[in-house]
Amino acid sequence: MVEPTIIVAFIAGIVSFASPCVLPLIPGFLAYLSGTSAGQQNARLKVFLNSVAFVLGFSVIFALLGVLLNTILERISYSVQTWLSRIGGIIIILFALYILGLIKISFLEREHKLAVNKKFSITYVTSFVFGAAFAVGWTPCVSAILGSVFALAVTKPGLSFVLLLSYALGLGIPFLLVGLFTTQATNLINKSATILKYFNIVVGILLLILGILVFTNKLNVVANWFFAASLLS
Repeated sequence: MVEPTIIVAFIAGIVSFASPCVLPLIPGFLAYLSGTSAGQQNARLKVFLNSVAFVLGFSVIFALLGVLLNTILERISYSVQTWLSRIGGIIIILFALYILGLIKISFLEREHKLAVNKKFSITYVTSFVFGAAFAVGWTPCVSAILGSVFALAVTKPGLSFVLLLSYALGLGIPFLLVGLFTTQATNLINKSATILKYFNIVVGILLLILGILVFTNKLNVVANWFFAASLLS
C-alpha cells in the first residue's frame, strides 16, 4: 500500500498548479520562456522542451530540500516526532483557515519570489533557472499549499525526500501537458473560469481535514481503513 502522505503531496502539487491566479498565466509564461509564439514553426516542440527544463529546475530544488530535511530530522526521537506532527497539523490548519479567508497571515500576502533578470542565450538554461527560482520563492497563490507540504514533510522526516519529489511530480506533470498541448490547454483554462471561482473553498476544506488528521496522528489510520474497506467491497 502506498503511504497516504505521498498521495497527498502529489495531489497538492496538482492543486498548486490549478490555483486560480496561476493557471491562466501558465500557457503565456511557457511561451515567454521558450521565446516563441503560436504561429512559429516548431513552437510546440520548443514550448514543451522548455517546460521540461522548467520542471527539472523546481524538481531539483524540492529534491534537495527533501534530502536536507531527511538528514536533519531522521534521527530525532519518537516523542519529538509526535510533537512535530502536532505542530505540523496546527500549521496546516492555519494555512487552511487562511485559504478559506477566515484569518489573515501577513507574510503570505506578500510575493516571496527570487527575481531572474537575465535570459540566457540557450532558452532551456533560462527555463531551468526560472524553475529553480519558482521553487525557492513561491507566490502567495501557492504558498499555503506548498507550506502545508513542508509541514507534512517535517512530520515524516524519513519520507521528506519522497514527499517533496511527489509534490514536484504533481506540479510538474500538468506543466508538461500544457507545454505539449498549449492551444488545447488554453481553451480549457478559459472555459474553467467559473469552476475555479470555488477552488479555494474546496482546497481550504481539504487542507483543514488534512491538518486535523495530521494533528491527531490519524492520517494513516483513516488511509488503512479506506484500504481495508476497498478490499472487502
